[in-house]
Amino acid sequence: MQLSELRVRLREQLEGGESPALDADVLLCHVLGRPRSFLLAWPEFEVSAQQECELAELVRRRKRGEPVAHLTGQREFWSLMLEVSPNTLIPRPDTEVLVESALARLPERPARVVDLGTGTGAIALAMKSERPFDVVLAVEFNPGAAALARRNAARLGLAVEVREGSWLEPLTGLTFDMIVSNPPYIDAADPHLAQGDVRFEPLSALVADDAGLADIRLIAGEAPAHLVAGGWLLVEHGWQQGDVVQSIFIDNGFDNVATLRDYGGQERVTLGRWPGRKHA
Repeated sequence: MQLSELRVRLREQLEGGESPALDADVLLCHVLGRPRSFLLAWPEFEVSAQQECELAELVRRRKRGEPVAHLTGQREFWSLMLEVSPNTLIPRPDTEVLVESALARLPERPARVVDLGTGTGAIALAMKSERPFDVVLAVEFNPGAAALARRNAARLGLAVEVREGSWLEPLTGLTFDMIVSNPPYIDAADPHLAQGDVRFEPLSALVADDAGLADIRLIAGEAPAHLVAGGWLLVEHGWQQGDVVQSIFIDNGFDNVATLRDYGGQERVTLGRWPGRKHA
């Protein structure tokens, strides 16, 4: 079958999803091993019967709700192509707001940065790619995810050290200019957990106790012991959690606390500066 005809058919088969045209193109590129520009430049290209069978199976799985990133085994973030797996959260565009905000607040000199709960390594690797002279560490509790983050770092040639453990536990005696994290922040009772791609992602990367705030409270409480005076803490959170996360930061002694919005206009990242001591 010609590529142009198959492309139309795939879009029709995926109709009803969030992005049928994009999903069809991504799956085509994956099976053909070609860039998206090829789909436009070679509409008469003959797709083999074997490739059609592969695509049919991928479409079947996508219609079940399986994330495209799991079907292809990769996802782009900050122009970096990352390996993904069911062990990790799939990197999302809105998390790039955290990276942008973090980069804007780092000193001009070489800095020390740590990414807590790194998953695929997306945040840590994005920051290292922009500031290769910084020392960037990443912490991950899940051994499978930690191994994946190391593979991504090695394949991209980015020197990010990945340590295994819970949050700041593997960082005894270390201090940083910045701590960043996209921790679990969804309430276990949130109905969105039964919808869309998140059904196929690990609950441990999504859900936290205390209405989704337990891990954020822990990080904000322990971060001061690992920040230099003037260092920053930035965390991603849910779209209705900005005010309460600000309060958590302030209660733990941070100043210059603010909440930033994502590309859709929703509250997404709260940041605060550690002054070096708690105010009385």
